[in-house]
Amino acid sequence: MDKEEMKIRTKKFALRVIRLIESLPKGRTADVIGRQLLRCGTSVGANYRSACRARSRADFISKMGVVEEETDESLYWMQMVIDAELLPEKRLNDLMNEADEILAITVSSIKTARKNK
Repeated sequence: MDKEEMKIRTKKFALRVIRLIESLPKGRTADVIGRQLLRCGTSVGANYRSACRARSRADFISKMGVVEEETDESLYWMQMVIDAELLPEKRLNDLMNEADEILAITVSSIKTARKNK
C-alpha cells in the first residue's frame, strides 16, 4: 500500500468514526466516550499525513508512533462503547477490524523504518 492509499484509508476511517459518534445514544457516558473516540479516531489520519511529511527517518518513526498510539486508543474507546452497551458489538466489528489493520500496517512501517535506519 502506498502512502496516498493509506492517506485515503485513514481519512475514511476518521469519517466512519464520526458517523459512529453521531449514532451514539444521548447521555453523559456516551458523550464522554464519544468525545474521546472522536479525538483519537480523527487524529489517526491527521498524524499519518504529518508522518508523510517527516523531515527525517527519526521524525517519521516518531510521528508514526503517534499514529500507532491513536489507533490503539481508538480501539480502546470502541471497546468501551461495546462494554458500556452503548451500541451492539456487531455494529463496531468492521470498524474495529479496520483499526486493527491500520495498526498492523503502522507497526510494520515503524519496524521497517527502524531496520533501514
